[in-house]
Amino acid sequence: MALLLFMPWFALLGALYWFYPRTPRPPARRAYDAVVLLLALALSILGMRWGYAEGVADVRSGPIWCQVLAVLYAYGAFLAVFALAIPVRMRLMARWRRSAAGTPGA
Repeated sequence: MALLLFMPWFALLGALYWFYPRTPRPPARRAYDAVVLLLALALSILGMRWGYAEGVADVRSGPIWCQVLAVLYAYGAFLAVFALAIPVRMRLMARWRRSAAGTPGA
């Protein structure tokens, strides 16, 4: 339930990550982006399960906090993957641009 609430937002962020910037888009970039999106989804699911377990373990918290923690952990994991993947992709894109232009040393 918790992940379903954030799925539209995850889909929007994932689509923006996938489509922008538009060029260059060699097969290596598509593969890299697909791996990043799948990793973000997988870690979000793990984060959601961990957050839910943390909420259940705390007997002082109410039933809503299990869901709140699950969403917070899932969102944090999703954003952490992007925070690491975007700078790496920027470096890779410079290399992909050089190789697309045919510049030696790529």
